[in-house]
Amino acid sequence: MSKKLSILAVAVLGAAGIAYAQYPVMDAVANKVIQKYQGMSCEQLWQQKGQPKGPEEQRVIGFLKNDPQMRQAFFDKVAGPIVNKMFDCGMIP
Repeated sequence: MSKKLSILAVAVLGAAGIAYAQYPVMDAVANKVIQKYQGMSCEQLWQQKGQPKGPEEQRVIGFLKNDPQMRQAFFDKVAGPIVNKMFDCGMIP
């Protein structure tokens, strides 16, 4: 049973690695977004909330809207760190 689980884990991690390898620019942007959230204080996050997006952010959002697979890979990468930071800052219950 343990051997089957190990094989499954390797397959899942391999598939995730392939998804990131397909989108190297998205991967770099995702890392930048994660660093931004992790480097901001809660007060800065609250101040930023609701402010208009800059042209670069709007362009990235456009790419994500037009490519569902890239969007999924992006969300898979950034969701955990961002949600944890938002939770720590009391932005989500």
